[in-house]
Amino acid sequence: MKKILLLIAVIAIAFACSTRKQVEKAVNTGNYDQAINTALRKLRTNKDKKRNYDYVVMLQDAYYKVVERDLGSIAHLKKDNNPEAYVKVYELYKGLDARQEAIKPILPLYINGENVAFKFNNYSDNIFQYRNKASNYLFEKGLALLENEDKTSMREAYNTLEYLQTINPNYENTAELLNEAHQRGMDYILVAINNESEQIIPKRLEDDLLSVDTYGLNKFWSTYHVNKLPNLDYDYTLQLNLKQINISPEQIKEREFVREKEIVDGWQYVLDDAGNVAKDTLGNDIKVDKLVKIQCRYFETIQTKSSQVIGDVVYKDLRTNQILNKFPIDSQFVFEYIYATSTGDRRALRREDINFLENRRVPFPNNEQMVYDTGEDLKLQLKNIINSYSFNR
Repeated sequence: MKKILLLIAVIAIAFACSTRKQVEKAVNTGNYDQAINTALRKLRTNKDKKRNYDYVVMLQDAYYKVVERDLGSIAHLKKDNNPEAYVKVYELYKGLDARQEAIKPILPLYINGENVAFKFNNYSDNIFQYRNKASNYLFEKGLALLENEDKTSMREAYNTLEYLQTINPNYENTAELLNEAHQRGMDYILVAINNESEQIIPKRLEDDLLSVDTYGLNKFWSTYHVNKLPNLDYDYTLQLNLKQINISPEQIKEREFVREKEIVDGWQYVLDDAGNVAKDTLGNDIKVDKLVKIQCRYFETIQTKSSQVIGDVVYKDLRTNQILNKFPIDSQFVFEYIYATSTGDRRALRREDINFLENRRVPFPNNEQMVYDTGEDLKLQLKNIINSYSFNR
Protein backbone atom coordinates (compact mmCIF):
# COMPACT_ATOMS: atom_id res chain seq x y z
CA MET A 1 0.00 0.00 0.00
CA LYS A 2 2.87 2.39 0.81
CA LYS A 3 4.42 1.70 -2.58
CA ILE A 4 1.12 2.45 -4.31
CA LEU A 5 0.69 5.73 -2.42
CA LEU A 6 4.28 6.70 -3.24
CA LEU A 7 3.70 5.93 -6.91
CA ILE A 8 0.51 8.02 -6.93
CA ALA A 9 2.38 10.90 -5.30
CA VAL A 10 5.19 10.71 -7.84
CA ILE A 11 2.69 10.69 -10.74
CA ALA A 12 0.81 13.67 -9.27
CA ILE A 13 4.02 15.65 -8.88
CA ALA A 14 5.12 14.80 -12.41
CA PHE A 15 1.73 15.85 -13.78
CA ALA A 16 1.83 19.12 -11.84
CA CYS A 17 5.30 19.90 -13.17
CA SER A 18 4.17 19.10 -16.68
CA THR A 19 1.18 21.45 -16.37
CA ARG A 20 3.39 24.27 -15.06
CA LYS A 21 5.70 23.83 -18.02
CA GLN A 22 2.73 23.94 -20.39
CA VAL A 23 1.52 27.24 -18.93
CA GLU A 24 5.05 28.68 -18.96
CA LYS A 25 5.54 27.63 -22.59
CA ALA A 26 2.16 29.12 -23.58
CA VAL A 27 3.14 32.48 -22.03
CA ASN A 28 6.56 32.47 -23.69
CA THR A 29 5.11 31.65 -27.13
CA GLY A 30 2.32 34.22 -26.99
CA ASN A 31 -0.54 31.76 -26.41
CA TYR A 32 -1.79 33.91 -23.57
CA ASP A 33 -5.40 32.76 -23.49
CA GLN A 34 -4.30 29.13 -23.33
CA ALA A 35 -2.02 30.01 -20.40
CA ILE A 36 -4.81 31.95 -18.66
CA ASN A 37 -7.39 29.19 -19.08
CA THR A 38 -5.01 26.50 -17.80
CA ALA A 39 -3.94 28.61 -14.81
CA LEU A 40 -7.57 29.42 -13.95
CA ARG A 41 -8.48 25.75 -14.08
CA LYS A 42 -5.74 24.95 -11.58
CA LEU A 43 -6.58 27.88 -9.29
CA ARG A 44 -10.31 27.25 -9.05
CA THR A 45 -9.47 24.62 -6.44
CA ASN A 46 -6.92 25.23 -3.68
CA LYS A 47 -5.92 28.66 -4.97
CA ASP A 48 -4.25 29.54 -1.65
CA LYS A 49 -1.86 26.57 -1.53
CA LYS A 50 1.81 27.39 -1.95
CA ARG A 51 2.23 24.84 -4.73
CA ASN A 52 -0.15 26.94 -6.85
CA TYR A 53 1.72 30.24 -6.40
CA ASP A 54 3.47 29.66 -9.73
CA TYR A 55 0.08 29.63 -11.48
CA VAL A 56 -0.84 32.95 -9.85
CA VAL A 57 2.36 34.55 -11.14
CA MET A 58 1.93 33.13 -14.64
CA LEU A 59 -1.75 34.13 -14.71
CA GLN A 60 -0.87 37.74 -13.89
CA ASP A 61 1.98 37.75 -16.41
CA ALA A 62 -0.19 36.31 -19.22
CA TYR A 63 -3.07 38.68 -18.42
CA TYR A 64 -1.03 41.89 -18.63
CA LYS A 65 0.78 40.74 -21.74
CA VAL A 66 -2.40 39.88 -23.62
CA VAL A 67 -4.08 43.16 -22.56
CA GLU A 68 -1.06 45.10 -23.82
CA ARG A 69 -1.09 43.17 -27.10
CA ASP A 70 -4.81 43.59 -27.75
CA LEU A 71 -4.92 47.28 -26.85
CA GLY A 72 -1.94 47.81 -29.18
CA SER A 73 -3.80 46.00 -31.98
CA ILE A 74 -6.91 48.12 -31.36
CA ALA A 75 -4.88 51.36 -31.51
CA HIS A 76 -3.30 50.28 -34.80
CA LEU A 77 -6.66 49.31 -36.33
CA LYS A 78 -8.27 52.57 -35.25
CA LYS A 79 -5.43 54.54 -36.82
CA ASP A 80 -6.10 52.87 -40.17
CA ASN A 81 -9.74 53.98 -39.93
CA ASN A 82 -10.80 51.16 -42.28
CA PRO A 83 -14.46 50.11 -41.84
CA GLU A 84 -13.44 46.49 -42.47
CA ALA A 85 -11.55 46.65 -39.15
CA TYR A 86 -14.66 47.49 -37.11
CA VAL A 87 -15.51 43.81 -36.63
CA LYS A 88 -11.97 42.98 -35.47
CA VAL A 89 -11.94 45.91 -33.01
CA TYR A 90 -15.31 44.81 -31.65
CA GLU A 91 -14.05 41.24 -31.18
CA LEU A 92 -10.90 42.47 -29.42
CA TYR A 93 -12.93 44.57 -26.98
CA LYS A 94 -15.25 41.63 -26.34
CA GLY A 95 -12.20 39.43 -25.69
CA LEU A 96 -10.72 41.93 -23.25
CA ASP A 97 -13.99 42.08 -21.32
CA ALA A 98 -14.55 38.29 -21.33
CA ARG A 99 -11.02 37.69 -20.05
CA GLN A 100 -11.62 39.99 -17.08
CA GLU A 101 -14.93 38.35 -16.27
CA ALA A 102 -13.24 34.92 -16.26
CA ILE A 103 -10.61 36.06 -13.75
CA LYS A 104 -12.85 38.02 -11.36
CA PRO A 105 -14.51 34.99 -9.67
CA ILE A 106 -11.23 33.64 -8.27
CA LEU A 107 -10.04 36.97 -6.85
CA PRO A 108 -8.48 37.91 -4.53
CA LEU A 109 -5.25 35.97 -5.07
CA TYR A 110 -2.38 36.02 -2.60
CA ILE A 111 1.25 34.98 -2.53
CA ASN A 112 2.73 34.70 0.97
CA GLY A 113 -0.10 36.88 2.29
CA GLU A 114 0.37 39.68 -0.27
CA ASN A 115 -2.41 40.52 -2.69
CA VAL A 116 -1.62 40.02 -6.38
CA ALA A 117 -3.07 42.98 -8.27
CA PHE A 118 -5.13 42.75 -11.45
CA LYS A 119 -6.13 46.02 -13.05
CA PHE A 120 -9.44 45.88 -14.91
CA ASN A 121 -11.01 48.37 -17.31
CA ASN A 122 -14.59 49.13 -18.28
CA TYR A 123 -14.97 48.34 -21.97
CA SER A 124 -18.78 48.65 -22.12
CA ASP A 125 -18.82 51.91 -24.08
CA ASN A 126 -16.18 50.64 -26.51
CA ILE A 127 -18.08 47.39 -27.06
CA PHE A 128 -21.35 49.25 -27.67
CA GLN A 129 -19.73 51.77 -30.01
CA TYR A 130 -17.93 49.21 -32.17
CA ARG A 131 -20.80 46.77 -32.16
CA ASN A 132 -22.88 49.49 -33.83
CA LYS A 133 -20.08 50.36 -36.26
CA ALA A 134 -19.50 46.70 -37.09
CA SER A 135 -23.25 46.10 -37.46
CA ASN A 136 -23.63 48.98 -39.91
CA TYR A 137 -20.61 47.81 -41.92
CA LEU A 138 -21.81 44.18 -42.05
CA PHE A 139 -25.33 45.23 -42.99
CA GLU A 140 -24.10 47.38 -45.88
CA LYS A 141 -21.73 44.63 -47.00
CA GLY A 142 -24.58 42.12 -46.99
CA LEU A 143 -26.79 44.48 -49.02
CA ALA A 144 -24.00 44.99 -51.56
CA LEU A 145 -23.50 41.25 -51.97
CA LEU A 146 -27.23 40.78 -52.49
CA GLU A 147 -27.01 43.11 -55.48
CA ASN A 148 -25.14 40.36 -57.34
CA GLU A 149 -26.75 37.42 -59.05
CA ASP A 150 -24.30 34.58 -58.48
CA LYS A 151 -24.88 32.02 -55.74
CA THR A 152 -21.37 32.42 -54.33
CA SER A 153 -22.16 36.05 -53.46
CA MET A 154 -25.46 34.95 -51.93
CA ARG A 155 -23.68 32.50 -49.66
CA GLU A 156 -21.11 35.11 -48.67
CA ALA A 157 -23.97 37.52 -47.97
CA TYR A 158 -25.61 34.88 -45.79
CA ASN A 159 -22.43 34.29 -43.76
CA THR A 160 -21.97 38.06 -43.32
CA LEU A 161 -25.54 38.64 -42.20
CA GLU A 162 -25.53 35.54 -40.00
CA TYR A 163 -22.57 36.94 -38.06
CA LEU A 164 -24.37 40.26 -37.80
CA GLN A 165 -27.38 38.44 -36.35
CA THR A 166 -25.19 36.83 -33.67
CA ILE A 167 -23.60 40.11 -32.47
CA ASN A 168 -26.68 42.30 -32.90
CA PRO A 169 -29.90 40.27 -33.13
CA ASN A 170 -32.78 41.80 -35.12
CA TYR A 171 -30.65 44.63 -36.49
CA GLU A 172 -32.70 46.40 -39.16
CA ASN A 173 -34.27 43.70 -41.38
CA THR A 174 -31.36 41.26 -41.10
CA ALA A 175 -33.60 38.23 -40.57
CA GLU A 176 -35.51 38.97 -43.78
CA LEU A 177 -32.29 39.44 -45.75
CA LEU A 178 -30.86 36.22 -44.31
CA ASN A 179 -33.81 34.30 -45.67
CA GLU A 180 -33.41 35.98 -49.07
CA ALA A 181 -29.69 35.14 -49.22
CA HIS A 182 -30.41 31.55 -48.27
CA GLN A 183 -33.08 31.08 -50.93
CA ARG A 184 -31.05 32.74 -53.68
CA GLY A 185 -27.88 30.87 -52.72
CA MET A 186 -29.61 27.49 -52.82
CA ASP A 187 -28.80 24.84 -55.42
CA TYR A 188 -31.96 23.23 -56.76
CA ILE A 189 -31.59 19.70 -58.10
CA LEU A 190 -34.24 17.86 -60.06
CA VAL A 191 -34.32 14.09 -59.48
CA ALA A 192 -35.54 11.73 -62.20
CA ILE A 193 -35.56 8.04 -63.11
CA ASN A 194 -35.04 6.92 -66.68
CA ASN A 195 -36.01 3.30 -67.25
CA GLU A 196 -34.04 2.15 -70.31
CA SER A 197 -34.29 -1.55 -69.46
CA GLU A 198 -37.45 -2.21 -71.53
CA GLN A 199 -38.92 -3.85 -68.43
CA ILE A 200 -41.52 -2.42 -66.12
CA ILE A 201 -40.27 -1.58 -62.66
CA PRO A 202 -42.67 -1.85 -59.72
CA LYS A 203 -44.49 1.40 -58.95
CA ARG A 204 -43.65 1.15 -55.26
CA LEU A 205 -39.94 0.77 -56.10
CA GLU A 206 -40.07 3.89 -58.27
CA ASP A 207 -41.79 5.75 -55.43
CA ASP A 208 -39.13 4.57 -52.96
CA LEU A 209 -36.27 5.55 -55.26
CA LEU A 210 -37.77 9.00 -55.74
CA SER A 211 -38.44 9.52 -52.05
CA VAL A 212 -36.19 12.42 -51.12
CA ASP A 213 -36.67 11.77 -47.42
CA THR A 214 -35.21 8.26 -47.85
CA TYR A 215 -31.73 9.63 -48.52
CA GLY A 216 -31.64 12.71 -46.33
CA LEU A 217 -30.81 14.66 -49.49
CA ASN A 218 -31.78 18.17 -48.58
CA LYS A 219 -28.92 20.08 -47.03
CA PHE A 220 -28.47 23.71 -46.13
CA TRP A 221 -27.39 24.79 -49.61
CA SER A 222 -29.09 22.11 -51.71
CA THR A 223 -32.71 21.15 -52.23
CA TYR A 224 -33.85 18.14 -54.25
CA HIS A 225 -37.19 18.04 -56.02
CA VAL A 226 -38.92 15.06 -57.57
CA ASN A 227 -41.76 17.08 -59.06
CA LYS A 228 -40.64 20.03 -61.15
CA LEU A 229 -41.96 23.41 -60.06
CA PRO A 230 -42.94 25.54 -63.06
CA ASN A 231 -41.49 28.86 -61.88
CA LEU A 232 -38.17 27.58 -60.55
CA ASP A 233 -34.88 27.59 -62.44
CA TYR A 234 -33.11 24.36 -61.58
CA ASP A 235 -29.31 24.21 -61.39
CA TYR A 236 -28.66 20.49 -61.74
CA THR A 237 -30.34 17.19 -62.47
CA LEU A 238 -29.71 13.87 -60.81
CA GLN A 239 -30.71 11.07 -63.16
CA LEU A 240 -30.93 7.43 -62.18
CA ASN A 241 -30.70 5.51 -65.43
CA LEU A 242 -31.80 1.88 -65.25
CA LYS A 243 -30.18 0.13 -68.21
CA GLN A 244 -30.69 -3.58 -67.53
CA ILE A 245 -32.93 -5.65 -65.28
CA ASN A 246 -31.92 -9.30 -65.23
CA ILE A 247 -33.93 -12.02 -63.49
CA SER A 248 -32.70 -15.59 -63.34
CA PRO A 249 -34.94 -18.67 -63.75
CA GLU A 250 -36.21 -20.39 -60.63
CA GLN A 251 -33.73 -23.07 -59.61
CA ILE A 252 -34.04 -26.06 -57.30
CA LYS A 253 -30.93 -27.94 -56.22
CA GLU A 254 -31.15 -31.15 -54.23
CA ARG A 255 -28.36 -32.67 -52.17
CA GLU A 256 -28.11 -35.84 -50.11
CA PHE A 257 -25.79 -36.47 -47.17
CA VAL A 258 -25.18 -39.32 -44.79
CA ARG A 259 -24.46 -38.02 -41.33
CA GLU A 260 -22.69 -40.31 -38.85
CA LYS A 261 -21.86 -39.81 -35.22
CA GLU A 262 -20.66 -41.83 -32.28
CA ILE A 263 -22.77 -41.21 -29.19
CA VAL A 264 -23.12 -42.50 -25.63
CA ASP A 265 -26.08 -44.85 -25.38
CA GLY A 266 -26.26 -46.03 -21.79
CA TRP A 267 -23.49 -47.92 -20.01
CA GLN A 268 -22.04 -51.38 -19.68
CA TYR A 269 -19.97 -53.39 -17.19
CA VAL A 270 -16.26 -53.93 -17.71
CA LEU A 271 -15.40 -57.63 -17.75
CA ASP A 272 -12.13 -59.12 -16.59
CA ASP A 273 -10.18 -61.84 -18.44
CA ALA A 274 -12.37 -64.50 -16.91
CA GLY A 275 -15.55 -62.88 -18.21
CA ASN A 276 -16.66 -61.65 -14.80
CA VAL A 277 -17.60 -58.07 -13.89
CA ALA A 278 -14.42 -56.22 -12.98
CA LYS A 279 -14.16 -54.50 -9.59
CA ASP A 280 -12.38 -51.30 -8.55
CA THR A 281 -10.14 -51.06 -5.46
CA LEU A 282 -13.20 -50.53 -3.25
CA GLY A 283 -14.91 -53.60 -4.62
CA ASN A 284 -17.48 -51.75 -6.69
CA ASP A 285 -18.54 -52.87 -10.16
CA ILE A 286 -16.74 -50.93 -12.91
CA LYS A 287 -19.02 -49.32 -15.47
CA VAL A 288 -18.15 -47.44 -18.69
CA ASP A 289 -20.14 -45.51 -21.29
CA LYS A 290 -21.62 -47.57 -24.05
CA LEU A 291 -20.65 -46.01 -27.41
CA VAL A 292 -22.71 -46.65 -30.49
CA LYS A 293 -22.42 -45.34 -34.05
CA ILE A 294 -25.63 -43.86 -35.45
CA GLN A 295 -26.52 -42.76 -38.97
CA CYS A 296 -29.05 -40.49 -40.64
CA ARG A 297 -29.70 -39.84 -44.32
CA TYR A 298 -30.29 -36.13 -44.90
CA PHE A 299 -32.03 -34.73 -48.01
CA GLU A 300 -31.58 -30.98 -48.57
CA THR A 301 -33.38 -28.83 -51.15
CA ILE A 302 -32.21 -25.30 -52.02
CA GLN A 303 -34.53 -22.87 -53.82
CA THR A 304 -32.72 -19.95 -55.51
CA LYS A 305 -33.64 -17.06 -57.74
CA SER A 306 -31.65 -13.88 -58.38
CA SER A 307 -32.21 -10.45 -59.83
CA GLN A 308 -29.84 -7.71 -60.98
CA VAL A 309 -30.30 -4.05 -61.84
CA ILE A 310 -27.54 -2.32 -63.81
CA GLY A 311 -27.42 1.39 -64.51
CA ASP A 312 -25.74 4.64 -63.61
CA VAL A 313 -26.27 7.87 -61.73
CA VAL A 314 -25.61 11.01 -63.76
CA TYR A 315 -25.21 14.57 -62.48
CA LYS A 316 -25.83 17.23 -65.11
CA ASP A 317 -25.31 21.01 -64.97
CA LEU A 318 -28.41 22.59 -66.49
CA ARG A 319 -26.70 25.95 -66.98
CA THR A 320 -24.01 24.51 -69.25
CA ASN A 321 -25.93 21.39 -70.30
CA GLN A 322 -22.84 19.31 -69.52
CA ILE A 323 -22.48 16.10 -67.55
CA LEU A 324 -20.63 16.73 -64.29
CA ASN A 325 -20.12 13.14 -63.22
CA LYS A 326 -21.33 9.62 -63.81
CA PHE A 327 -21.37 6.74 -61.31
CA PRO A 328 -22.07 3.10 -62.30
CA ILE A 329 -24.43 1.04 -60.15
CA ASP A 330 -24.86 -2.72 -60.06
CA SER A 331 -27.41 -3.94 -57.54
CA GLN A 332 -28.20 -7.60 -56.91
CA PHE A 333 -30.57 -9.62 -54.79
CA VAL A 334 -30.53 -13.37 -54.26
CA PHE A 335 -33.51 -15.30 -52.92
CA GLU A 336 -32.37 -18.50 -51.23
CA TYR A 337 -34.50 -20.85 -49.20
CA ILE A 338 -33.48 -24.23 -47.78
CA TYR A 339 -35.68 -27.01 -46.49
CA ALA A 340 -34.87 -30.66 -45.73
CA THR A 341 -36.12 -34.10 -44.79
CA SER A 342 -34.36 -37.07 -43.22
CA THR A 343 -34.54 -40.80 -42.56
CA GLY A 344 -32.71 -42.58 -39.78
CA ASP A 345 -31.53 -41.46 -36.37
CA ARG A 346 -31.78 -37.65 -36.24
CA ARG A 347 -29.31 -37.53 -33.38
CA ALA A 348 -26.57 -37.86 -36.03
CA LEU A 349 -27.55 -34.54 -37.64
CA ARG A 350 -25.83 -31.23 -37.12
CA ARG A 351 -27.62 -28.37 -35.40
CA GLU A 352 -28.05 -26.41 -38.66
CA ASP A 353 -29.49 -29.54 -40.31
CA ILE A 354 -32.21 -29.77 -37.70
CA ASN A 355 -33.20 -26.11 -38.27
CA PHE A 356 -33.84 -26.80 -41.95
CA LEU A 357 -35.98 -29.84 -41.10
CA GLU A 358 -38.58 -27.47 -39.70
CA ASN A 359 -38.93 -25.68 -43.04
CA ARG A 360 -41.31 -26.54 -45.85
CA ARG A 361 -41.17 -25.61 -49.49
CA VAL A 362 -42.36 -22.04 -50.21
CA PRO A 363 -43.48 -20.33 -53.43
CA PHE A 364 -40.78 -18.44 -55.33
CA PRO A 365 -41.18 -14.65 -55.26
CA ASN A 366 -42.54 -13.29 -58.53
CA ASN A 367 -40.42 -11.09 -60.80
CA GLU A 368 -41.93 -7.86 -59.53
CA GLN A 369 -41.07 -8.75 -55.94
CA MET A 370 -37.53 -9.73 -56.96
CA VAL A 371 -36.93 -6.36 -58.64
CA TYR A 372 -38.39 -4.56 -55.64
CA ASP A 373 -36.09 -6.46 -53.25
CA THR A 374 -33.13 -5.57 -55.47
CA GLY A 375 -34.12 -1.96 -54.90
CA GLU A 376 -33.07 -2.09 -51.24
CA ASP A 377 -29.42 -2.41 -52.24
CA LEU A 378 -30.00 0.03 -55.10
CA LYS A 379 -31.26 2.67 -52.66
CA LEU A 380 -28.24 2.16 -50.43
CA GLN A 381 -25.84 2.62 -53.37
CA LEU A 382 -27.72 5.70 -54.52
CA LYS A 383 -27.67 7.20 -51.03
CA ASN A 384 -23.89 6.69 -50.74
CA ILE A 385 -23.32 8.37 -54.10
CA ILE A 386 -25.50 11.34 -53.23
CA ASN A 387 -24.08 11.88 -49.75
CA SER A 388 -20.48 11.72 -50.98
CA TYR A 389 -21.03 14.09 -53.91
CA SER A 390 -20.62 17.84 -53.65
CA PHE A 391 -21.22 20.57 -56.21
CA ASN A 392 -18.05 22.62 -56.57
CA ARG A 393 -18.54 26.29 -57.28
